[in-house]
Amino acid sequence: MPPTDPAPGPALARGQSLVAGLLALGLAAMAAWYVAAGGLTGGLVQHDAPPAPTAVFTVDLNAADATELAQLPGLGPATAARIVEHRRTHGPFTSIDSLLDVPGIGAVTLDGLRAHLRPVAAPEGR
Repeated sequence: MPPTDPAPGPALARGQSLVAGLLALGLAAMAAWYVAAGGLTGGLVQHDAPPAPTAVFTVDLNAADATELAQLPGLGPATAARIVEHRRTHGPFTSIDSLLDVPGIGAVTLDGLRAHLRPVAAPEGR
């Protein structure tokens, strides 16, 4: 005798209805988050083209140590050490342009550093 089909019943059992409801709720929540985060207007961050950073790392030329100076673009540990040694030997820098007196720093390097250097304060008493 061939097997008989089970008795006809509701399309979804009680447990399946609960799972389907939770799934629908989750999908609705994800869609709401996508819209709220700006997904329809291009407001989400593109990982292949992130936005440009807005903060700029700056240092005080007369107070920074060699480790801090070495983090500036175009400077390495040796040049940073020369800056600190020049400052120790000749006193504080009077302007950003006086950085050209340090061996190994030329006009191109200085131009790359300008955005990362705070203005040099006038010496006290003058």
